[in-house]
Amino acid sequence: MSFSGQKSETFTFEALPKNLEELKALPECDLSSPFKTAALTVLVLCNYGNDVEETYNMLNYIKGPRELSVFEKQFLRDRLGGKEYKPFSFLAGTSPDNNYEPSKPYKITVFDGMYSYNDEGYAKLFIRSSGADTERPLTLRAKGGTTWYLWEQFLLSDIRIPKKDDPWA
Repeated sequence: MSFSGQKSETFTFEALPKNLEELKALPECDLSSPFKTAALTVLVLCNYGNDVEETYNMLNYIKGPRELSVFEKQFLRDRLGGKEYKPFSFLAGTSPDNNYEPSKPYKITVFDGMYSYNDEGYAKLFIRSSGADTERPLTLRAKGGTTWYLWEQFLLSDIRIPKKDDPWA
């Protein structure tokens, strides 16, 4: 499926951050563009299966002054519990057939669209999942005009299950 975004940016990472210090060491962690913050959101969500609390710490950092609510933590448990493969579907080289195993280095492409900047101070961007037919949106919010924080994400809807878990494969 093609997406008629106006602009796209691809980010390359050698490793997935496992804690807040590793996240902060990434150059994209200056959060100077909504594209960077969107890409970091995927990286952080990929850590959920390794360490839930560190994932919350990293998400709180990229959410800025608005930390995760109890509802958001429950949402993450509901969407990622037993389905930790979902965020990996946003990385290049993944598919249901290879059980969403990304190739290294890790690459994430973020797109904007015709209506991405309709609301001042916000950007609605999109990322493709290899397990879905449509791109998934995230909304980022600017603080002080120079720093972009995660406002909300809609990345974790169900996708095609990995081949290893598919009884019909």
